[in-house]
Amino acid sequence: MREYATAPDRSTRQVRVDGGALFSTLFHLWPYIWPAERADLKVRVGVAAVLIFAAKLATIAVPFTFKWATDALAGHGTAPIFAKDWLAWVVATPVMMTLAYGGMRILMGVLTQWRDGLFAKVAMHAVRRLAMLTFEHMHLLSLRFHLERKTGGLTRILERGRNAIETIVRMLLLQLLPTIVEVVLVAWVLLFHFDWRYLVIILLTVALYVGFTFYATEWRIGIRRQMNESDTDANAKAIDSLLNYETVKYFSAEEREAKRYDRSMARYEDSSVKAYTSLAILNAGQAIVFTIGLAAAMVLCAIGIERGANTVGDFVMINAMMIQLYQPLNFMGLVYREIKQAVIDIEIMFSMLNRKPEIKDREGALPLKVRTGTIRFDNVSFAYEPERAILKNVSFEVAAGHTVAIVGPTGAGKSTISRLLFRFYDVTGGRILIDGEDIRDVTQRSLRAAIGMVPQDTVLFNDTIRYNIRYGRWDATDAEVEEAARLAQIDGFIRLAPKGYETEVGERGLKLSGGEKQRVAIARTILKAPPILLLDEATSALDSHTERDIQDALDRVARDRTTLVIAHRLSTIVGADEILVLDQGSIVERGTHQELLARGGLYASMWNRQREAQMARQILAEVGDDGAAPNRNPPALPETDLVPVVDAAE
Repeated sequence: MREYATAPDRSTRQVRVDGGALFSTLFHLWPYIWPAERADLKVRVGVAAVLIFAAKLATIAVPFTFKWATDALAGHGTAPIFAKDWLAWVVATPVMMTLAYGGMRILMGVLTQWRDGLFAKVAMHAVRRLAMLTFEHMHLLSLRFHLERKTGGLTRILERGRNAIETIVRMLLLQLLPTIVEVVLVAWVLLFHFDWRYLVIILLTVALYVGFTFYATEWRIGIRRQMNESDTDANAKAIDSLLNYETVKYFSAEEREAKRYDRSMARYEDSSVKAYTSLAILNAGQAIVFTIGLAAAMVLCAIGIERGANTVGDFVMINAMMIQLYQPLNFMGLVYREIKQAVIDIEIMFSMLNRKPEIKDREGALPLKVRTGTIRFDNVSFAYEPERAILKNVSFEVAAGHTVAIVGPTGAGKSTISRLLFRFYDVTGGRILIDGEDIRDVTQRSLRAAIGMVPQDTVLFNDTIRYNIRYGRWDATDAEVEEAARLAQIDGFIRLAPKGYETEVGERGLKLSGGEKQRVAIARTILKAPPILLLDEATSALDSHTERDIQDALDRVARDRTTLVIAHRLSTIVGADEILVLDQGSIVERGTHQELLARGGLYASMWNRQREAQMARQILAEVGDDGAAPNRNPPALPETDLVPVVDAAE
């Protein structure tokens, strides 16, 4: 098995893949390789199967033409010629037999490549369908599922599953299956053209060769895993050190970082040497096993030539046939390792597809029909984990066209309310109603279509500004997109950019400032034009000047809409029709801003702390933190409500 010792090995876990797992994988893959609705792909599979056998018949014919050419050169015509005497003499010449040998080799190559090209569409169709099903299914799974997993891990499942399907098809159907066919044909030729002793030699050679290859490959997988882990560790340390370049310089730690990196590279060096050594042992063992079998068959034929039972052509035919068989057998270690990993990756993909969504539409669920947009939380309780309640019998109503704000210490359950309203989770007690309809009785699509969301942390797609605004309503015209941007007070900024609305925003929108991203989020919500608006701490990450601009835009968006505000900065919700103060999962105060201040409770305490913090910042900005002259243009400092440490429930 020829391969490079440093070739990447995706195997990272000790998983045993037996024949049952392989057949189970093929069973699940078969509907995609033989799709019921695609007659054209079925035809391709059938033709490819015929070509497999045709190519192998041509492969077996190559040693025969070699034998006939050799015998013709030796003066012993052994080619089967069915023609008149003079034509037979012309056809059986050494030159013609040599040309036949070349022609068979060309035919073998053409049929093999034709088979691979024909089957490529079948394989890639299966890859596409399964990747699409998995991608769609990932979007159906609950928010809980996605929060418990790293996004990179999910994309790796998708990527590895996609590659694994291609590997299974390529290695199993286009490499292993043709090799088995060739071994069977070679065994048949040796049995009927020679005798049973040759058959025993070839079968014993193949069995020992494959057994040794699989055993040695299993041994090498562990060594390669160690090599890859040490390589990953060395790369991680190098990246970590270079990302912290300034810190390394601050503490003059260049030598320490170099030693740390060298320790990882030393482990990589040791494991790489073992990988090269194991590869040498594998290749040497394969060569020894096969050469012994080849020599045994040729010795047997040489004895037959001495006795007059065989010709020199038979001698070269056996050599050519065995050498020809050695080429596909040479890849058995690679085939085994790749199939083993592919089965693992496909099983992980299928386990993802078999996972049931936590939140599903009820059978017969109808679309939500919003008449006025009144929201009502009726005795709602919720817990992410049974032993820790987040919301406890919460009841309130947001009347049509009114604005209700929810405030409270971090971890009180504010953001949980927004997740429940969007039905990312189902309540564990009580119910949530919109215009009297329980949101569990309507379709999720219609529910989310009725609610506009401006989140605290706006994440944009790595595309243009126009694309991100149009995401609010995909069928909107360019004029409607630009009008939404104007209402969100971002149209002027966009037109100043060199590419205007076609400006790329970068990954997660990192080319835009926080205020610009928030305006894009507001613009797409304006474009969506929902009857219900949810603002989840939409200005908490902005400086005071930007906050005022964004707040003005939000106030325009919220006008005449049912609006629920999750607030961090109390200054942004003083005009709310009602303010709910949430603490430890329960509503402890409610009323207008002035009513809550007069009450002197938790809300008043939070308000006073924020005012004190604001005043302290103003004094710091005017005096300067080193007692120097006042700083007339101080940098914007982040707001804070000086509340407890963030709770996981938020």
